[in-house]
Amino acid sequence: MNPTNFFFVAIVSFVVSSGGTRAQAPPQRSPDVSNKALITKSTPSISEDAFKNQSVSAATATLHKMADDYYAWRNENYPVRSSDVGLHTWDDRLTDYSPAKIAERAQRVRALLEKIRAMKTDNWPKDERIDWILFRSQLENVDFGNRLLKFERTNPQVYTGEYTDAIFSLLKKEYDTPRKRALAATARLKQMPALLKQGLRNLQNPVKLYAKLAIQSARSIDPLLNNSLMALDVDLAPNEHDELIRARDGALAAIHGYADELEKRLPKMVDFAPMGEANYNYYLKRVLLLPLSAGEVEMIGRAELARYRALEALLSDPKLADPDPKRAAHIPADQTSFLKAYESREAEMINFLKEHSL
Repeated sequence: MNPTNFFFVAIVSFVVSSGGTRAQAPPQRSPDVSNKALITKSTPSISEDAFKNQSVSAATATLHKMADDYYAWRNENYPVRSSDVGLHTWDDRLTDYSPAKIAERAQRVRALLEKIRAMKTDNWPKDERIDWILFRSQLENVDFGNRLLKFERTNPQVYTGEYTDAIFSLLKKEYDTPRKRALAATARLKQMPALLKQGLRNLQNPVKLYAKLAIQSARSIDPLLNNSLMALDVDLAPNEHDELIRARDGALAAIHGYADELEKRLPKMVDFAPMGEANYNYYLKRVLLLPLSAGEVEMIGRAELARYRALEALLSDPKLADPDPKRAAHIPADQTSFLKAYESREAEMINFLKEHSL
Protein backbone atom coordinates (compact mmCIF):
# COMPACT_ATOMS: atom_id res chain seq x y z
CA MET A 1 0.00 0.00 0.00
CA ASN A 2 1.30 3.41 -0.94
CA PRO A 3 -0.08 5.91 1.57
CA THR A 4 1.04 8.85 -0.46
CA ASN A 5 -1.89 8.19 -2.77
CA PHE A 6 -4.07 9.56 -0.05
CA PHE A 7 -2.16 12.80 0.51
CA PHE A 8 -5.00 14.92 -0.50
CA VAL A 9 -6.83 17.10 1.70
CA ALA A 10 -10.10 18.65 1.15
CA ILE A 11 -9.51 22.31 1.79
CA VAL A 12 -12.24 23.79 3.86
CA SER A 13 -12.44 27.63 4.00
CA PHE A 14 -14.00 29.53 6.99
CA VAL A 15 -15.47 32.98 6.43
CA VAL A 16 -16.53 34.23 9.83
CA SER A 17 -18.12 37.62 9.82
CA SER A 18 -20.11 39.69 12.23
CA GLY A 19 -22.48 42.41 11.41
CA GLY A 20 -25.17 44.46 12.92
CA THR A 21 -27.67 47.11 12.08
CA ARG A 22 -27.73 50.49 13.71
CA ALA A 23 -31.02 50.84 15.56
CA GLN A 24 -32.78 54.16 15.83
CA ALA A 25 -32.77 55.75 19.26
CA PRO A 26 -36.14 55.42 21.04
CA PRO A 27 -38.03 58.61 21.75
CA GLN A 28 -37.31 60.29 25.08
CA ARG A 29 -39.57 59.14 27.89
CA SER A 30 -39.97 60.13 31.51
CA PRO A 31 -38.27 57.58 33.78
CA ASP A 32 -40.50 55.19 35.66
CA VAL A 33 -39.50 55.38 39.32
CA SER A 34 -42.37 53.30 40.67
CA ASN A 35 -40.01 50.41 41.29
CA LYS A 36 -37.14 52.33 42.79
CA ALA A 37 -36.84 50.17 45.93
CA LEU A 38 -35.84 47.04 43.98
CA ILE A 39 -33.89 45.55 46.84
CA THR A 40 -37.06 45.21 48.88
CA LYS A 41 -39.02 43.50 46.11
CA SER A 42 -38.81 40.01 44.72
CA THR A 43 -37.08 39.70 41.35
CA PRO A 44 -37.74 37.12 38.66
CA SER A 45 -35.44 34.09 38.80
CA ILE A 46 -32.67 33.75 36.23
CA SER A 47 -32.34 30.40 34.51
CA GLU A 48 -28.95 28.67 34.71
CA ASP A 49 -29.29 27.94 30.97
CA ALA A 50 -28.87 31.64 30.29
CA PHE A 51 -25.36 31.48 31.73
CA LYS A 52 -24.61 28.26 29.90
CA ASN A 53 -25.72 29.70 26.57
CA GLN A 54 -23.70 32.82 27.27
CA SER A 55 -20.64 30.66 27.94
CA VAL A 56 -21.14 28.65 24.74
CA SER A 57 -21.60 31.82 22.72
CA ALA A 58 -18.38 33.27 24.09
CA ALA A 59 -16.51 30.03 23.38
CA THR A 60 -17.70 29.81 19.78
CA ALA A 61 -16.89 33.47 19.26
CA THR A 62 -13.38 32.71 20.52
CA LEU A 63 -13.09 29.88 18.01
CA HIS A 64 -14.12 32.16 15.16
CA LYS A 65 -11.67 34.83 16.28
CA MET A 66 -8.83 32.31 16.47
CA ALA A 67 -9.69 31.00 13.00
CA ASP A 68 -9.82 34.50 11.54
CA ASP A 69 -6.46 35.38 13.07
CA TYR A 70 -4.92 32.13 11.83
CA TYR A 71 -6.10 32.59 8.24
CA ALA A 72 -4.87 36.18 8.16
CA TRP A 73 -1.48 35.08 9.50
CA ARG A 74 -1.28 32.12 7.10
CA ASN A 75 -2.17 34.22 4.07
CA GLU A 76 0.58 36.72 4.81
CA ASN A 77 3.19 34.06 5.61
CA TYR A 78 2.49 32.11 2.42
CA PRO A 79 2.18 34.89 -0.19
CA VAL A 80 2.52 32.59 -3.22
CA ARG A 81 -0.29 30.39 -1.96
CA SER A 82 -2.38 33.50 -1.42
CA SER A 83 -1.75 34.67 -4.98
CA ASP A 84 -2.68 31.23 -6.26
CA VAL A 85 -6.11 31.32 -4.57
CA GLY A 86 -6.83 34.87 -5.71
CA LEU A 87 -5.58 37.05 -2.84
CA HIS A 88 -3.07 39.38 -4.50
CA THR A 89 -2.01 41.49 -1.52
CA TRP A 90 1.58 40.19 -1.50
CA ASP A 91 2.23 39.45 -5.18
CA ASP A 92 5.80 40.78 -4.96
CA ARG A 93 6.88 38.34 -2.25
CA LEU A 94 7.96 34.70 -1.85
CA THR A 95 7.60 32.50 1.21
CA ASP A 96 10.44 32.78 3.72
CA TYR A 97 12.03 29.32 4.03
CA SER A 98 14.82 30.24 6.43
CA PRO A 99 15.14 27.65 9.24
CA ALA A 100 14.16 30.22 11.88
CA LYS A 101 10.99 31.13 10.02
CA ILE A 102 10.09 27.48 9.39
CA ALA A 103 10.46 26.73 13.10
CA GLU A 104 8.48 29.83 14.07
CA ARG A 105 5.57 28.88 11.83
CA ALA A 106 5.56 25.29 13.08
CA GLN A 107 5.53 26.44 16.72
CA ARG A 108 2.67 28.84 16.10
CA VAL A 109 0.53 26.15 14.48
CA ARG A 110 1.35 23.68 17.25
CA ALA A 111 0.43 26.13 20.00
CA LEU A 112 -2.86 27.01 18.30
CA LEU A 113 -3.70 23.35 17.75
CA GLU A 114 -3.21 22.63 21.47
CA LYS A 115 -5.67 25.42 22.31
CA ILE A 116 -8.22 24.11 19.83
CA ARG A 117 -7.89 20.55 21.14
CA ALA A 118 -8.45 21.77 24.70
CA MET A 119 -11.83 23.33 23.88
CA LYS A 120 -14.84 21.60 25.48
CA THR A 121 -17.44 21.38 22.72
CA ASP A 122 -19.88 18.74 23.98
CA ASN A 123 -22.67 21.27 24.57
CA TRP A 124 -22.03 23.38 21.45
CA PRO A 125 -24.63 23.66 18.68
CA LYS A 126 -24.07 21.16 15.86
CA ASP A 127 -22.90 23.71 13.29
CA GLU A 128 -20.39 25.24 15.68
CA ARG A 129 -19.05 21.84 16.63
CA ILE A 130 -18.61 20.98 12.93
CA ASP A 131 -16.68 24.24 12.47
CA TRP A 132 -14.45 23.23 15.37
CA ILE A 133 -13.79 19.75 13.94
CA LEU A 134 -12.99 21.08 10.48
CA PHE A 135 -10.69 23.81 11.76
CA ARG A 136 -8.91 21.33 14.00
CA SER A 137 -8.36 18.98 11.04
CA GLN A 138 -6.79 21.79 9.03
CA LEU A 139 -4.34 22.51 11.83
CA GLU A 140 -3.70 18.77 12.29
CA ASN A 141 -2.74 18.58 8.61
CA VAL A 142 -0.18 21.38 8.90
CA ASP A 143 1.17 20.05 12.19
CA PHE A 144 1.44 16.51 10.75
CA GLY A 145 3.56 17.84 7.92
CA ASN A 146 5.74 19.83 10.30
CA ARG A 147 6.29 16.96 12.74
CA LEU A 148 6.53 13.94 10.47
CA LEU A 149 6.90 14.75 6.77
CA LYS A 150 9.21 17.78 7.13
CA PHE A 151 9.01 18.49 3.42
CA GLU A 152 11.25 21.58 3.64
CA ARG A 153 14.07 19.15 4.51
CA THR A 154 13.04 16.12 2.43
CA ASN A 155 11.14 17.27 -0.66
CA PRO A 156 12.92 19.40 -3.31
CA GLN A 157 9.53 19.94 -4.98
CA VAL A 158 8.68 22.45 -2.25
CA TYR A 159 11.05 24.92 -3.87
CA THR A 160 10.31 24.14 -7.53
CA GLY A 161 6.61 24.41 -6.65
CA GLU A 162 7.12 27.80 -5.02
CA TYR A 163 9.12 28.92 -8.07
CA THR A 164 6.50 27.80 -10.61
CA ASP A 165 3.42 28.92 -8.68
CA ALA A 166 4.98 32.32 -7.96
CA ILE A 167 4.78 33.12 -11.69
CA PHE A 168 1.81 31.04 -12.79
CA SER A 169 -0.41 32.61 -10.09
CA LEU A 170 0.20 35.99 -11.74
CA LEU A 171 -0.70 34.71 -15.20
CA LYS A 172 -3.74 32.49 -14.87
CA LYS A 173 -6.24 35.30 -14.32
CA GLU A 174 -6.36 38.90 -15.52
CA TYR A 175 -6.98 40.36 -12.08
CA ASP A 176 -4.92 43.50 -12.82
CA THR A 177 -3.17 45.25 -15.69
CA PRO A 178 -0.34 43.36 -17.45
CA ARG A 179 2.12 46.02 -16.32
CA LYS A 180 1.35 45.62 -12.61
CA ARG A 181 1.52 41.85 -12.88
CA ALA A 182 4.81 42.09 -14.77
CA LEU A 183 6.27 44.29 -12.04
CA ALA A 184 5.16 41.78 -9.40
CA ALA A 185 6.76 39.00 -11.44
CA THR A 186 10.00 40.98 -11.67
CA ALA A 187 10.07 41.37 -7.89
CA ARG A 188 9.53 37.66 -7.37
CA LEU A 189 12.04 36.62 -10.03
CA LYS A 190 14.73 38.65 -8.27
CA GLN A 191 14.16 36.64 -5.09
CA MET A 192 14.27 33.20 -6.73
CA PRO A 193 18.06 32.62 -6.73
CA ALA A 194 18.10 33.19 -2.95
CA LEU A 195 15.05 30.92 -2.52
CA LEU A 196 16.72 28.04 -4.36
CA LYS A 197 20.01 28.47 -2.50
CA GLN A 198 18.10 28.37 0.78
CA GLY A 199 16.27 25.29 -0.44
CA LEU A 200 19.51 23.43 -1.13
CA ARG A 201 20.73 24.30 2.38
CA ASN A 202 17.46 23.11 3.90
CA LEU A 203 17.43 19.76 2.08
CA GLN A 204 19.31 17.72 4.68
CA ASN A 205 17.49 14.43 3.99
CA PRO A 206 16.11 14.66 0.43
CA VAL A 207 14.13 11.72 -0.91
CA LYS A 208 15.35 10.44 -4.27
CA LEU A 209 11.88 10.08 -5.80
CA TYR A 210 10.93 13.66 -4.93
CA ALA A 211 14.29 14.91 -6.23
CA LYS A 212 13.83 13.23 -9.60
CA LEU A 213 10.42 14.84 -9.99
CA ALA A 214 11.84 18.22 -9.00
CA ILE A 215 14.64 17.89 -11.56
CA GLN A 216 12.13 17.15 -14.32
CA SER A 217 10.04 20.15 -13.32
CA ALA A 218 13.05 22.47 -13.14
CA ARG A 219 14.26 21.48 -16.59
CA SER A 220 10.89 21.98 -18.26
CA ILE A 221 10.12 25.41 -16.81
CA ASP A 222 11.73 27.55 -19.52
CA PRO A 223 8.55 28.01 -21.62
CA LEU A 224 6.72 29.43 -18.61
CA LEU A 225 9.25 32.24 -18.24
CA ASN A 226 10.33 32.71 -21.84
CA ASN A 227 6.88 32.59 -23.44
CA SER A 228 3.94 32.79 -21.03
CA LEU A 229 5.45 35.40 -18.73
CA MET A 230 6.56 37.67 -21.57
CA ALA A 231 2.91 38.12 -22.61
CA LEU A 232 2.77 40.61 -19.72
CA ASP A 233 5.55 42.71 -21.25
CA VAL A 234 3.09 45.14 -22.85
CA ASP A 235 3.19 48.57 -21.22
CA LEU A 236 6.51 48.39 -19.42
CA ALA A 237 8.88 51.31 -19.64
CA PRO A 238 12.25 50.48 -21.25
CA ASN A 239 14.02 50.29 -17.89
CA GLU A 240 11.23 48.08 -16.47
CA HIS A 241 11.48 45.78 -19.49
CA ASP A 242 15.25 45.47 -19.08
CA GLU A 243 14.82 44.75 -15.36
CA LEU A 244 12.29 42.02 -16.11
CA ILE A 245 14.63 40.37 -18.63
CA ARG A 246 17.57 40.43 -16.22
CA ALA A 247 15.46 39.01 -13.39
CA ARG A 248 14.03 36.31 -15.67
CA ASP A 249 17.45 35.24 -16.95
CA GLY A 250 18.83 35.15 -13.41
CA ALA A 251 15.90 33.04 -12.20
CA LEU A 252 16.30 30.60 -15.11
CA ALA A 253 20.01 30.19 -14.43
CA ALA A 254 19.19 29.57 -10.75
CA ILE A 255 16.59 26.87 -11.43
CA HIS A 256 18.91 25.08 -13.86
CA GLY A 257 21.67 25.19 -11.27
CA TYR A 258 19.23 23.83 -8.69
CA ALA A 259 18.44 20.86 -10.93
CA ASP A 260 22.14 20.22 -11.60
CA GLU A 261 22.96 20.23 -7.89
CA LEU A 262 20.10 17.86 -7.09
CA GLU A 263 21.31 15.51 -9.80
CA LYS A 264 24.80 15.46 -8.26
CA ARG A 265 23.32 14.56 -4.89
CA LEU A 266 21.05 11.77 -6.21
CA PRO A 267 23.41 8.84 -5.43
CA LYS A 268 23.47 9.78 -1.72
CA MET A 269 19.73 10.37 -1.38
CA VAL A 270 17.47 7.99 0.50
CA ASP A 271 14.74 6.03 -1.22
CA PHE A 272 11.11 6.75 -0.51
CA ALA A 273 9.85 5.08 2.66
CA PRO A 274 6.21 4.86 3.78
CA MET A 275 5.27 6.75 6.93
CA GLY A 276 4.18 3.61 8.74
CA GLU A 277 0.77 2.22 9.64
CA ALA A 278 0.43 4.04 12.97
CA ASN A 279 1.12 7.43 11.40
CA TYR A 280 -1.20 6.67 8.50
CA ASN A 281 -4.00 5.71 10.86
CA TYR A 282 -3.50 9.03 12.65
CA TYR A 283 -3.62 10.87 9.31
CA LEU A 284 -6.82 9.12 8.25
CA LYS A 285 -8.60 9.86 11.53
CA ARG A 286 -7.37 13.31 12.55
CA VAL A 287 -6.65 14.96 9.19
CA LEU A 288 -8.91 13.32 6.61
CA LEU A 289 -11.62 12.62 9.23
CA LEU A 290 -12.31 9.22 7.70
CA PRO A 291 -13.86 6.39 9.76
CA LEU A 292 -11.38 3.95 8.22
CA SER A 293 -8.16 2.28 9.29
CA ALA A 294 -5.12 1.73 7.09
CA GLY A 295 -6.11 -1.91 6.67
CA GLU A 296 -9.61 -0.97 5.55
CA VAL A 297 -8.27 1.51 3.00
CA GLU A 298 -5.99 -1.19 1.63
CA MET A 299 -8.94 -3.58 1.39
CA ILE A 300 -10.97 -1.00 -0.58
CA GLY A 301 -8.03 -0.43 -2.90
CA ARG A 302 -7.60 -4.13 -3.59
CA ALA A 303 -11.32 -4.53 -4.25
CA GLU A 304 -11.33 -1.58 -6.68
CA LEU A 305 -8.27 -2.92 -8.48
CA ALA A 306 -9.95 -6.29 -8.93
CA ARG A 307 -13.13 -4.62 -10.18
CA TYR A 308 -11.33 -2.59 -12.81
CA ARG A 309 -9.34 -5.59 -13.95
CA ALA A 310 -12.62 -7.39 -14.44
CA LEU A 311 -13.92 -4.46 -16.50
CA GLU A 312 -10.98 -4.87 -18.85
CA ALA A 313 -12.63 -8.04 -20.09
CA LEU A 314 -15.26 -5.83 -21.75
CA LEU A 315 -12.68 -4.13 -23.98
CA SER A 316 -12.49 -5.16 -27.61
CA ASP A 317 -8.75 -5.56 -27.14
CA PRO A 318 -7.38 -6.13 -23.61
CA LYS A 319 -4.14 -4.45 -24.68
CA LEU A 320 -5.98 -1.12 -24.60
CA ALA A 321 -5.79 -1.32 -20.81
CA ASP A 322 -2.02 -1.68 -20.84
CA PRO A 323 -0.52 1.39 -19.09
CA ASP A 324 2.88 0.90 -20.76
CA PRO A 325 3.41 4.00 -22.95
CA LYS A 326 5.57 1.97 -25.34
CA ARG A 327 2.41 0.65 -26.97
CA ALA A 328 1.77 4.15 -28.36
CA ALA A 329 2.91 4.83 -31.92
CA HIS A 330 4.54 8.08 -30.85
CA ILE A 331 5.87 9.02 -27.40
CA PRO A 332 6.37 12.76 -26.78
CA ALA A 333 9.99 13.52 -25.98
CA ASP A 334 9.20 16.17 -23.37
CA GLN A 335 6.42 18.19 -21.78
CA THR A 336 6.31 20.71 -24.63
CA SER A 337 5.91 17.96 -27.22
CA PHE A 338 3.19 16.36 -25.11
CA LEU A 339 1.22 19.62 -24.91
CA LYS A 340 1.49 20.16 -28.66
CA ALA A 341 0.28 16.63 -29.35
CA TYR A 342 -2.55 17.05 -26.87
CA GLU A 343 -3.67 20.36 -28.38
CA SER A 344 -3.53 18.93 -31.88
CA ARG A 345 -6.29 16.50 -30.91
CA GLU A 346 -8.51 19.15 -29.36
CA ALA A 347 -10.94 19.22 -32.31
CA GLU A 348 -11.11 15.43 -32.32
CA MET A 349 -11.98 15.35 -28.61
CA ILE A 350 -14.63 18.06 -28.96
CA ASN A 351 -16.29 16.19 -31.85
CA PHE A 352 -16.26 12.97 -29.83
CA LEU A 353 -18.00 14.70 -26.93
CA LYS A 354 -20.64 16.19 -29.22
CA GLU A 355 -21.29 12.96 -31.12
CA HIS A 356 -21.84 11.05 -27.89
CA SER A 357 -23.80 13.86 -26.20
CA LEU A 358 -21.34 13.93 -23.33
